[in-house]
This record gives sequence, C-alpha cells and structure tokens, in this order.
Amino acid sequence: MNLIRRGNSSLPAYRPGAVEDQFGRMVESMFQDFFAPLAQGGQWAGEGAATPRLDVSETEKTYEIQAELPGVNKEDVKVSVDGQRVTIEAECRSANERREGETVVYAERTARRFMRSFALPTEVDDGSAQAKLENGVLQLSLPKKQGTEARRLTIQ
Repeated sequence: MNLIRRGNSSLPAYRPGAVEDQFGRMVESMFQDFFAPLAQGGQWAGEGAATPRLDVSETEKTYEIQAELPGVNKEDVKVSVDGQRVTIEAECRSANERREGETVVYAERTARRFMRSFALPTEVDDGSAQAKLENGVLQLSLPKKQGTEARRLTIQ
C-alpha cells in the first residue's frame, strides 16, 4: 500500500477514481470553486459583485494572470494568495462621483464591486508575486512554489 500526500484543501475532495484527464480536473476545480465560499464563511462572499474576466497562462516557473477591472484605481484593488487559492477584490467608485453644481442629464455607469476566487494547480510563492494595474487590466505574475509535488511515502 502506498500513501500519497497532497496539499490541503478547504473542502474534502470526493474522488471515486483517479482524475487524470484535463476535462475531469476542470470539472473538479469548478465544483471546488463553486462551493468554496460556503466552506469558508457560510455565505457567498461575492454577493452583488461582478466577476472579472480572466486569462490564465502558465510558464515553467510562473502563472501569468490578466483580469479585466474597468474603471478601477489601483488603491481599490485587493489581491490575496493562500496556497493555491487566489482572490481578487476591487471596487470602482469613481462612476458615482459628482461635482458641486453639476446636474446629471443621463447616467448609465454606477459604482461596481468585482470579486473572483479561483484555485491554481500548484501552490504560489506569494513572497515574490507581482501585481500591476494598467488600462483597466490587472496583471499578476505568480511564481510557482518549489517542492509542491506529491510525495510518495514508503511503508515501514
């Protein structure tokens, strides 16, 4: 019998068999991401918040992420990394600002909140992670943590 140690998750994983194909991992990740807010606090953390669109690419040493956050100032963005889980929160406040003496004739833009949380395949080295907001696009460069591969234990 062999034991394989894997990273801890906030949710217990149900795995009737080994999920080795890419589609299976995607479905598993989708369910973990869907139920993670309930496991962490009992309520949906992102209620009323828009979900920013993401592009995630992987190099040998990093994950490169681009998230659309239109109209958001860099002071209003919060990014947190906890192991494999990345959470992006932002707020666009400037849309509701009015100057004294100004009369609004027509307004479609409103203040918005953005919230997105997702898990990456491996843990991230949050100490050397970098973030940049430019032209409404948040760019994250998240280095992979070394030594996060599954470790096989020898039975004595």
